[in-house]
Amino acid sequence: GRIWLDNVHCTGRESSLAACGSNGWGVSDCKHTEDVGVVCSEKRIPGFKFDNSLINQIENMNIQVEDIRIRAILATYRKRVPVTEGYVEVKDEGTWKQICDKHWTMRNSRVVCGMFGFPSERKYNTNVYKMFASRRKQHYWAYSMECSGNEAHISSCKLGNHLTGAGENSSCQNGVPAVVSCVPGRAFAPSSHSGFRKAFRQEQPLPRLKGGANTGEGRVEVLKNGEWGTVCDDNWNLVSASVVCRELGFGSAKEAITGARLGQGMGPIHLNEIDCTGFEKSVTDCKFNTESQGCNHEEDAAVRCNVPAMGFQNQLRLSGGRNPYEGRVEVLAERNGTLRWGTVCSHNWGTVEAMVVCRQLGLGFASHAFQETWYWHGDVSADDVVMSGVKCSGTEMSLSHCRHDGAHVSCPRGGGRFGAGVSCSETAPDLVLNAELVEQTSYLEDRPMFLLQCALEENCLASSAHNTSLTSGYRRLLRFSSQIHNNGQSDFRPKNGRHAWVWHDCHRHYHSMEVFTHYDLLNLNGTKVAEGHKASFCLEDTECEADVQKQYECANFGEQGITVGCWDVYRHDIDCQWIDITDVPPGDYLFQVMINPNYEVAESDYSNNVMKCRSRYDGQRIWMYNCHIG
Repeated sequence: GRIWLDNVHCTGRESSLAACGSNGWGVSDCKHTEDVGVVCSEKRIPGFKFDNSLINQIENMNIQVEDIRIRAILATYRKRVPVTEGYVEVKDEGTWKQICDKHWTMRNSRVVCGMFGFPSERKYNTNVYKMFASRRKQHYWAYSMECSGNEAHISSCKLGNHLTGAGENSSCQNGVPAVVSCVPGRAFAPSSHSGFRKAFRQEQPLPRLKGGANTGEGRVEVLKNGEWGTVCDDNWNLVSASVVCRELGFGSAKEAITGARLGQGMGPIHLNEIDCTGFEKSVTDCKFNTESQGCNHEEDAAVRCNVPAMGFQNQLRLSGGRNPYEGRVEVLAERNGTLRWGTVCSHNWGTVEAMVVCRQLGLGFASHAFQETWYWHGDVSADDVVMSGVKCSGTEMSLSHCRHDGAHVSCPRGGGRFGAGVSCSETAPDLVLNAELVEQTSYLEDRPMFLLQCALEENCLASSAHNTSLTSGYRRLLRFSSQIHNNGQSDFRPKNGRHAWVWHDCHRHYHSMEVFTHYDLLNLNGTKVAEGHKASFCLEDTECEADVQKQYECANFGEQGITVGCWDVYRHDIDCQWIDITDVPPGDYLFQVMINPNYEVAESDYSNNVMKCRSRYDGQRIWMYNCHIG
């Protein structure tokens, strides 16, 4: 095609590339080997305009501030992370200015605290600040603010009166700089022990966030009648989203997300047309419609909340990768009294640990964990191992919160080329088993041993099957269908490349994952009673939602995976799609299926990978009931 622009010169203030200087449209001596590209930063440039329509009496003034902060003034707060108390300051024409407290209210404080990731505000000792203010000259911003308290951001508040005094010297007669004091959520309460017993106490909250990459974001799910369900995005806005965020111990909402952009949920849609005032203690106190006609999971609401700046991302870096989303993990650790960078021992390093690293750096989900990183040349001065024995549960906000060996590092392989590495991705798949289908399709079959030779070779039967007569013996099999949906935001692909796939004679195709599911029968205190087995799978798109195209199929050594919006069905009549219960006595049991049990492939949510059913076996028949996820 044409090359439209050449020698483009912008100042950075233009609203469109067309407004920048250039040779003129179509005037160029370039070739397509010189085509330019751009990668946009996810970080917004700080600063905001005040919404003109809300400014009292001041018509259409373009009032803009470059940034806003809480500056800790008292020594006790200066050492703490996060900063919870101090002057509210705005940056105007390159200088930080205080705000006069004459018209400042607790409602304003609530909005500022929310913006900085804190669920609520509190009273503070005014006398100390008066004393402090009397000793210093202040630079006041020329405006005051008037918030109603339910705004998600200060820019939605009305601007109050213009202060007296001309230009630079706005004065604040008989007033002092406005101060806010915020209550942090429990997960963010500063480490200092004094005075933090009153930290925001989270009751057992009714909502939860699922499928988000970072702390404080995810699809909103609500607990009702003992069952988790989603929220329909009709009328979903920042005010309602902020109620959810504050209830969970975060600040106000940064974004109210519609259209299942953080993945689709399963189960019922509990709430619709939510209408909150912004002051409710819980989203379940808002007005809403329990009828969700016309809603489906493609309209699941989600949220990104403001969370406090903890500085975790500065304690870790990825080095040597081809792009900022991958590399060897290097951590900042104290050694002999000095802080220095070093590597993490890769022994037992896996996807769950990699998830924590990607979250800590704000890079989304992990896509892979690496135990060798010789192909990424990290910083040689950081080759030494400074952290070993790392074991994470997956919910930590920082790698240092995971279990690890502390100062006594032990790593036989050493760091350097064996340092732990990760690659991160903004999206991830999320597999969920259809629990209802398991309940509907389960039955017992007494299958003659001579039809089970293939299954025996593939270890799909209990070990006692080796002693069963080939001609007259049979095995009692609990059969069921597995329908596994990908509800995430990217395709589920096997970890192994084609070269490592295994041919399975029973199924007449290649399996790309040797351990894809665990099938188990447990007694009521959780002990295995049937040996169950680890089922390997060929992954393909059996069926998809209406507007999704199938991409993966097992036949003819095809590509394997499960596309977003599709599902893979292993029918009840396929070999190995069973548990061998020949040796199990009658009784009450728990039937359990676990998908991706070794976390070999990264997913946005592992908590929905387990499906459990109650089952009653009378020696002849079996009843499956109450099948549920998680």
